[in-house]
Order: sequence, then structure tokens, then C-alpha cells
Amino acid sequence: MLQCAFIASALVWGLISLPGPAMAQANRIDTIRSDAPQLAAYGGAVGVTTRTVTNPGQLDIAHYKAGAPMPVYDRALTLEIWYPALLAAGQSGGGSYRALTRDGKTEVTLHGQAVRDAAPLPAGSPYPLLIVSHGYPGNRFLLSHLAENLASKGYVVASIDHADSTYDRQGPFGSTLLNRSLDQLFVLNEMARLGRSDATLQGLVNADQTALIGYSMGGFGVLNTIGAGFTAASVGYAWGTPNGALAQRQAGNPAYVASMDPRIKAAIAFAPWGWNAGFWDAAGLAGIKTPVLFVAGSLDDVSGYSPGVRNLFEGAVNAPRYLLTYENANHNAGAPIPPPQETWTPVPQLDFVPAEHYSDAVWDNVRMNNIAQHFATAFLGKFLQRDASMDGYLNLVKYAKDGKMSLEKDGSPKPDHSYWKGFPARSAVGLRLEQRAP
Repeated sequence: MLQCAFIASALVWGLISLPGPAMAQANRIDTIRSDAPQLAAYGGAVGVTTRTVTNPGQLDIAHYKAGAPMPVYDRALTLEIWYPALLAAGQSGGGSYRALTRDGKTEVTLHGQAVRDAAPLPAGSPYPLLIVSHGYPGNRFLLSHLAENLASKGYVVASIDHADSTYDRQGPFGSTLLNRSLDQLFVLNEMARLGRSDATLQGLVNADQTALIGYSMGGFGVLNTIGAGFTAASVGYAWGTPNGALAQRQAGNPAYVASMDPRIKAAIAFAPWGWNAGFWDAAGLAGIKTPVLFVAGSLDDVSGYSPGVRNLFEGAVNAPRYLLTYENANHNAGAPIPPPQETWTPVPQLDFVPAEHYSDAVWDNVRMNNIAQHFATAFLGKFLQRDASMDGYLNLVKYAKDGKMSLEKDGSPKPDHSYWKGFPARSAVGLRLEQRAP
């Protein structure tokens, strides 16, 4: 399978693609630690390009005035799109991104493996589509470590700048509540269109095999997009989306039920928000039938863990689902890039050091990212590319600390070996993986 071909070269690529000087460069999103699990390593070369798409006639929550009709506008979304690339003879991988950080003012340079507007790799295309959705606030680069990494393994990855929800343009929260899922569905359609007509992307995009990846409010949107309808109470929140506009995404609404898109075959939700704010109940979560990988920190104080993300995992009773827990991690478990070096300095616009938006008090960002890359590769390989060899990386003892490393001299496993597959000895600590069948 295509997945196998990319993973087969992953270990070698991971070793040769990060030379010593590059590793020392600041603000890298592509670092693979020596203790990273096996599937975190890069696959092949990656290209990246930027597009803007516009969704006409959308509700303009940001300019709504009480007592007046809801205005509409054309909603523009910027996409960063990664794809498998074919580099010219002698051309090396690597490139940079200019991105704003949490204060909405500081612009930094991020460094990764992707080559800007590189020629696409036609062999193996069309590639499954991944759509990435950031938190509130955030931007299309917040999960760029994962987007770039997965593109190297045979995916086209489109990461969205959600209007009214970026670092420099934080609109009313009600706009985020409504538009997260609407943006994801629109981008799915637009990527299918670009796959038919865009000069770079034509022939590359298999939108019929799509997965969604969201963090925090992005994860909130992902769950709603795949069937978790909102509660009636949340539709009426005075602090939420005005004028009852959120009812279009409410559980039981026939139009909402009809919006379920069969092209979406899998989803990854990092720290999805909403349970503790009353947006879901058992009936709403029962609407999820798409396989989901939930990822969370056990001490998440934004989305909550138990109660919180664990309730979402338990409540999605009609879906194959997994819950990867980083023990003692907070809200940033696995999803954000490492804090750019410029974010470690206090700024007058914020009452906290901007690096806190990305980092965790217990876990190293790169380690969290590598673990997320590993499990995302396994999960998407299983459910999007139907690669049965990925089962071994997902069918694990619940607590990593309970796994036993027991190998023959030639490295083959003994009958009592139960250590997490793909993890070097002593490296799968502080993790928990659970799964449930429908």
C-alpha cells in the first residue's frame, strides 16, 4: 500500500533530512528526537502552497447588532496546503514559513521540511485529504508540525486560517462556535474543486478519502462536523451565537443530519472543547459514527479531562474510537508546535508569557509532537488507507508503563513481549491508550 511505501523509507528519511546545522536552527517544526516512536519519522519530500478560498453569503456574526437582521458576507479563508513532492535532481528539502504568534503582532520564521511550490509527486496520487483546524485563537501554522509530517507520508493536508479566530483577528466567540464545522465542510468541497482544476493540485486530491484533524475549538468543530449535534440549551446561550443561528448545527435538526458528509472517513480531535460548557449530551454524541482518535492531557483545565474529553470519548458509543492520554499534561498535549523562541519574552498585550500558549509544564513539546505524529500515522493508516499493519501500533496494553520489553538477541519479540510497538525501550512512559468498539 501507499502508506507502507512511505513508512518504509521513514526511518532513513528522518535520519538524513535533519542535518546538524538545521537541528541547531531556531523555531523548527520538524525535529524528530532520538527517542521518538517509529512512525514519527518523515517519509518522502514535501511541497507546500498557499491558497485563499471564499464562502459566499455566510452569516456575519462579528457585525450583528441586536434587534437587526443578521448580516451576511463573503467569508474568506486562507489555506496552507502540504502535499507529496517530487524534487528536482540536486534539489534539497527544507523551507520556511512566516507566521504570527499568540500576541497577534510578533511575526516569526518557522523552519521545516516543505519546499514552497515544489512540483507534486504524481506517483501514488490522488492522495487522501486531511483538513486541519486550529484553536481559538490560532492560525494555520499551529499544527504545522503534524501537517507537514503527514504530508510526507502520502496525504494532501489543508490547514485553515479560520476568520474571526486568528491571533490578529479575534472576533466574537459566537462566530467560532458557528463557523468551525461550516468552514471544515466548505474547505472539503473547495479542496475537491482544487483537485480538479488547480495548476499545482490537479489530480492530487482524493476528497472521497478525507479525515479531519482539530485542536481545542478545532476539535469542537470536528465533532460537530462528524455527527455530534449541539444541545438545545447551547443554541440559546446568551454569550454564544446570537439569534439562534447555532440551531442549524443542533442535534435532531433534519438539515444538520443531512449535512453529514460520507467522504469523511476518520477524525482526530485534540483536546476538543465543549463538554463542560454544555454543548453535548448523550443523544448528540451518539450521532458520531466516524472513527475518532481523541488526544488529551489528563490535567486539561480548558476543555477538561474527567469531566471533559473523557466524557466525549465514552459518549461516542456508535463509533470506533481511541483515547490517547498524556498523563499530567494540560491543554496543549500533542497539538501546538514548540513555542517560537520569540514567545518566551513577556509582551504588553497579554497577561501571560506567550510561550504558555504552546508549551506544557511537564512535557517537552517536541516529545509530545513526535508521539502525536506516530499515533496519527497509525490511526490514519488504518482507517483512511486500510493498512492492516497499523493495528499493531494501536492494539496495546492500556498503560504504557505496564508493557514489558522482552526481545530475543536478534531483536525479535519473545512471547511475553508487550511493550508499545514502535517505542524504544523506556520511552513509552506517561502515556495511556484506550479503545472502544461501537
